[in-house]
Amino acid sequence: MSRSRLEELDAAGLDSHSPELLVSLAWLAIGSVPLEEGELKASRRRAMLVLAAGGDPHRDLDLDSVAVERLAAELDAPERREALAAGLGALEADGLQNVAGAVELLHSEPELAWRIFALALLADELADE
Repeated sequence: MSRSRLEELDAAGLDSHSPELLVSLAWLAIGSVPLEEGELKASRRRAMLVLAAGGDPHRDLDLDSVAVERLAAELDAPERREALAAGLGALEADGLQNVAGAVELLHSEPELAWRIFALALLADELADE
């Protein structure tokens, strides 16, 4: 995980509680969470159907989106949460006030971290379309 990316995020001036910063950090940690490709594709597809059923599938997502909640629930497993926490912990946030604060927040609130992770996965899917 690139220190320069973290420095860019920190320099952006986003508050440590900013959804944009939290999702960006979760996105950087996606690779640390073991997800079988077929399961991920199927879960994302179902979440996209839920998103589309609620209106415009390209509207802004948030933590309270039903599609995000569904994806988080489908992929939830203790070993995956542990892997996410380890991936977030591996981010070299020393000396980066906003990034370090966001990482600390995600560590202190594992449920929030997991939903942010699901949001990052869904946003990644939307970006590919």
